Amino acid sequence: MSVEITVYGIKNCDTVKKACKYLSAHNTYYQFIDFRKNPLSVDTIEVWIESIGWEVLVNKRSTTYRSLSEVQKNNITIELLIEQPTLIKRPVLVSEGVVVVGFKEERYAKFID
Repeated sequence: MSVEITVYGIKNCDTVKKACKYLSAHNTYYQFIDFRKNPLSVDTIEVWIESIGWEVLVNKRSTTYRSLSEVQKNNITIELLIEQPTLIKRPVLVSEGVVVVGFKEERYAKFID
């Protein structure tokens, strides 16, 4: 029986494309959810934060993050992540309660085995 993997991200993100290409090349079935078209729920983001923490989840290198005021940067909320999904590091892979953020082949190899 194969493991169900959900990939969350933005369709035109290069890192998301690399991740999906890697999964496909390794015959790994996954479901893709574009969180610009399908906004994330508070519950989903809470699970991610509990699993990996704010520091890993928030993309501080993004243009969106850099455009925030200092007050917003110091008070990032779940609601802000839902309003501005590009604040979330991409992609986010979820499988059987495990959350992995970003794309690194070594980490993905362990994740899909």
